[in-house]
Amino acid sequence: MSTEPEPASKDTTDAVDPGPETPGTAQAPAPDTGDADGTAAPDTGDDGGTAAPDTRDAGETAAPDSASADGTAAPDSAGAGETAAQVSEGEAELAAQRVERERIERRKAEKQGPIDAGGKLSGTAADLLAAVRAVESGEKPAAAVFGAPEPARRPAPEPVRRPRPEAAEPTGAAGAGPAGPAPRTVESVRRVLAEGGAPEALAPRTAALLGEGAEDALRADPWQLLRVATVRPEQADGFARALLGAECGPDDERRGRAVTVWLLEQAALAGHTALELPRLTATLAQRGVPDPDAAVQSTLAEGEALAFQDALDEPGARPGPAADGPEGTGGEDAGGAEGEERPVRVLIGLERYALAEESLADGLARLVNSAPKQDGSAADWEQAAASAPGSAADLIRAVAGHGLVLHTGGEASLAEPVALLRAAHALGLRAWAAAPGPLGRDRFAALLGGPPSDPDASGPAASGPDASAAVTVTGLLTGTEGPGRDADGALDLDLLVVVDAPQLDVEAGALLAESLPDGARLVLAGDPAVLWSVGPGRVFADLLAARVCPQIASRRPDPGPLGELVSGIGIGELGQVEAPGKEIVIVPVRDAGEAVHRTVQLVADSVPRAIGVPAEETQVITPGHGGAAGTRVLNAALKERLNPGPGRFGGFDPGDRVVHTPAPGRVLPGRVVKADAEGLHLSCTGGTVIVPRDRVDGSVRHGWALTAHQALGGRWPAVVVVLPGDAVQALSRPWIYTAFGRAARHLSVVHGVDQALPRAVAEIPAKPRTTRLPVLLAPQVPVTG
Repeated sequence: MSTEPEPASKDTTDAVDPGPETPGTAQAPAPDTGDADGTAAPDTGDDGGTAAPDTRDAGETAAPDSASADGTAAPDSAGAGETAAQVSEGEAELAAQRVERERIERRKAEKQGPIDAGGKLSGTAADLLAAVRAVESGEKPAAAVFGAPEPARRPAPEPVRRPRPEAAEPTGAAGAGPAGPAPRTVESVRRVLAEGGAPEALAPRTAALLGEGAEDALRADPWQLLRVATVRPEQADGFARALLGAECGPDDERRGRAVTVWLLEQAALAGHTALELPRLTATLAQRGVPDPDAAVQSTLAEGEALAFQDALDEPGARPGPAADGPEGTGGEDAGGAEGEERPVRVLIGLERYALAEESLADGLARLVNSAPKQDGSAADWEQAAASAPGSAADLIRAVAGHGLVLHTGGEASLAEPVALLRAAHALGLRAWAAAPGPLGRDRFAALLGGPPSDPDASGPAASGPDASAAVTVTGLLTGTEGPGRDADGALDLDLLVVVDAPQLDVEAGALLAESLPDGARLVLAGDPAVLWSVGPGRVFADLLAARVCPQIASRRPDPGPLGELVSGIGIGELGQVEAPGKEIVIVPVRDAGEAVHRTVQLVADSVPRAIGVPAEETQVITPGHGGAAGTRVLNAALKERLNPGPGRFGGFDPGDRVVHTPAPGRVLPGRVVKADAEGLHLSCTGGTVIVPRDRVDGSVRHGWALTAHQALGGRWPAVVVVLPGDAVQALSRPWIYTAFGRAARHLSVVHGVDQALPRAVAEIPAKPRTTRLPVLLAPQVPVTG
């Protein structure tokens, strides 16, 4: 497939191509020194792979550090330079996350004793559990755990954490940022990379990851290079063979650990917070690791991953075989007992996501189990509910008595959180709304700052906070937006409404939950049919499935032909919709070239002339960055028509429509103002952003055409969705629902996929993600009706 699929559709097992790599061999091509972007990995969308995302695609692909709760384990990006010029939003977020991580680790350290579940495990799973418990107790794992002599190990180093990419800060930020790696360190790394045949352009990022002793670390363990974003196992193998010679082999313990960690990181890109042990070992075998069990054991022993066992009969967990069947299916029990056996699954995950998911579960359980602060009497809340229209009244009543409430619905349902905020404000609560990105914040702020949705409404719900009460999640957590924090370090608020909640990953969710003060109320509102978060986890969907708190489903339908079309897609039906005002137009095309031509024609001429929506208010959405009709090709064609120029600064000219991605998963739309020695000056929401020269290539793209993940949270008067023939494998019901749902007044579909479109709507739901949140919540929170 030529297009780059959305991260939500990626899967670690699907990413493995067993063809060129025969298990038990380490033969793989050496790093590609001729890659145009100077990195060791090809563009994954263009070659069909999904394992090593192009760092230029950070807004679309979810590198494993979205909204990191770790603050120290985020991947490097191609835009990261050797120095940082100023204090950035990313650095402020990093500091906040360090504090939060310390709190998470202190709480984890307080949990004593072994895990209760898994007492009747047998075989490899039982051996693995024994090894895990030995590691937890400080003992070295037994040599015979996997039936082979334990190889000598060097002392376990502190796991190398990837620094979070730094975001450019709006003009006015002062102070010096942290220095990058020393030039001497970069030069020493450049020499060892050249010796191993790897691109020397990787030197700054490798030095930043591995620190001052990077050269020695690479010589001692060449597979450390696999920690660099975009480097793939076969490229790290080639580098290792060049440095180690005959000493290099497929059974090298260092290789097994590195590939294990790499696979877990790729799983995070696909949205998983952990992988089941059998799946991980099978994928390791496909990647040429001769003894996958030993590789997992070694990774656990070195502290680079954690193991868990979860009961399969918990809510939200995958069904398991009955343990008390007529033939005694518990026969593998070590004691041979015929009693009930509780089936479990063994999961392996990276520490940062494991801690985040546990922290999220603890924080949400605290909200559910504690009584909310008594702000206003029951009569006051009831009066506010009585003055609100429709299901907004149900939402207000639920929030009055509960610390955590879920609210579901389409675009029109956002009027109900607006009514809630107005009611809360009238009752004297410090109420705020937060969205995962600036597109969602601005969209909600426009509703919040407007008149009440019910013209006849009166009383306390008819007035409320202005648009400034809407912030981004990042701004709220870092203190650059919102109420700030109280003396105890908690957010200084009584009610927080998170809109576009399906975009929350486990790390952002954990930071929010842990930051709320005791007695606060949290409302998570969103459309469960849209694409899930770019980062790992499926927080909103897991909470809906767990049923641990009130769930208010909006009864407010999205209006007009577009609302009818999108609502049908949400339930798996792509029907004929009457559109007398040309709200929906289908433009059939034969090939990608025609798709590009018709797209430009629609944006520049047809939509402005026939619909009255100018080109600057029309958004193009396509399945991926690569391919003959991906964002790169479409943006080049649209620039040539709408703002032609020589592209004097990294391909950009003043007036170009762009998206800036200061961190993976965060998209800031804007326009180029100018370029000078400082960098590229962009006019984005909230002020001017200066992107340093060395970060432009990795964090700025033209923005006339976006992917659906980049467009999440936004709405435009007119949207042109491009479906070229090579995009068939990227299509799914959530993708189509999300893309079509970005249109407020008019939708044009450049249609080149024939029957693949209705088939995707009817038959291809979101790919499942392996998460632990429902299992972690189950023992802490009772299930509601």
